[in-house]
Amino acid sequence: MTAGPTFTPAFTCVLDARAKLGEGPVWSVDEQALYWVDIKGKALNRFDPATGANRVMALPEEIGCVAPRKGGGFIAGLRSGLWELDGEGRPVTCLATNPEDQGASRFNDGKTDPAGRYLAGTLDEPKAGGKAHLYRYDRRGLAVLAGGLLTSNGLAFSPDGRTLYHADTPTFTVRRYRYDPATGDLSDGEIFVRLEPKDGDRGRPDGAAVDGEGCYWSALYEGGRVARFSPDGDLLSEHPLPARCPTMVAFGGPDLRTLYVTTASAGRPAEELERLPQSGGLFAMTVEVPGLPVPLFDPDA
Repeated sequence: MTAGPTFTPAFTCVLDARAKLGEGPVWSVDEQALYWVDIKGKALNRFDPATGANRVMALPEEIGCVAPRKGGGFIAGLRSGLWELDGEGRPVTCLATNPEDQGASRFNDGKTDPAGRYLAGTLDEPKAGGKAHLYRYDRRGLAVLAGGLLTSNGLAFSPDGRTLYHADTPTFTVRRYRYDPATGDLSDGEIFVRLEPKDGDRGRPDGAAVDGEGCYWSALYEGGRVARFSPDGDLLSEHPLPARCPTMVAFGGPDLRTLYVTTASAGRPAEELERLPQSGGLFAMTVEVPGLPVPLFDPDA
């Protein structure tokens, strides 16, 4: 393990949202606002850091991930499938139905690739059969990229768009693949980071983002921290926060040097919530290395 950087910022709560399962933060460069979801709360949120205001847009079902769409609105992964939402967060068109058993599967983590395609994975709720998948959606429709998963998570692209990172949270493992931006195909998968289950109190890899140096930032669920890994998989630093269950990170702010992280409160012990009352909140810290702008989903990609 290499030594961590001397710059060690701290997370602070910027929105005491008390979300049940905060997830999927994504920064809108055009709006200078952060969109995020509360999966269990069935809501899309818009947080304005300039004013501290948070707008809640209710949805008819659980929403696992969201991304701004070219021309306005969003693409979102709901339990029933991938949907186009309008600018008010209202479902407009089902782009692709969730092909799995929707009683035990929903869309979870998602990211737009450099060409504007949308990658999104599902969650096998019983955590028993490895029935979840990672999918790619573009003008050709829905295609399977990987299977045999429990909880598809941790999607992020290298700065050149040619490496895709992907986690299966319950297995404590992050894999990396060679990614072809021209076709959206994966190849040469290998283990990037594997955390030790015996060190479970240090967390499991949940949602992620890559910074401008190609380092992978992972929210460690049930670990109460966010970790930064080098492009070679070395642990560079860990950053604790006052919530046991961080779920996903995203870079934002005018210079993309604000790291946001969503957290969860649902299903947590009463003692934990009393000790960590901001669980379910939105946290942020300033970092030295900026992140990368998130591409817009392009329905014609």
